[in-house]
Amino acid sequence: MARFQPKNPDYREIAIDTFERQHAMRTLGISIARLEPGEVDLAMAYSPDFTQQNGFVHAGIITAGLDSACGIAAFTLMPVGSDILTVEFKTNLLAPARGRRFAFRATVVKPGRTLTVCEGRAYAEHDGAETLVATMTGTLMALPRRERAASKENVHARA
Repeated sequence: MARFQPKNPDYREIAIDTFERQHAMRTLGISIARLEPGEVDLAMAYSPDFTQQNGFVHAGIITAGLDSACGIAAFTLMPVGSDILTVEFKTNLLAPARGRRFAFRATVVKPGRTLTVCEGRAYAEHDGAETLVATMTGTLMALPRRERAASKENVHARA
């Protein structure tokens, strides 16, 4: 795999801050397990609150983890003053998502000035073994960083 050089020397701190501002990831209990230029591993513990009718983790939860992993992997290569936004992804669900822990691993395939292509893989840890449960190919867009989101009170007032 190609080793990438980040354009932002503070990529690690900024990527972690961006990830931590994603309330959805906090709600799902997803955290960063590893972060390198163009690569990220996210981790999530199983919760029955995330399951569908058969007891497997819902495809929407798996997709959310993969999307965020691809976004943070791409973001590590963005220049100073950038933000990140997903513009497209395709997910293949390969096996039922059952396990005690889940890993979402993403790598940059092709970084670009505006668009970056990533690949992600979701794994379920079950009975001491990892099973590949889903893959994702995503396209992410660099955009100029905006002011931080307004306070909760202002956001709710506008809703």
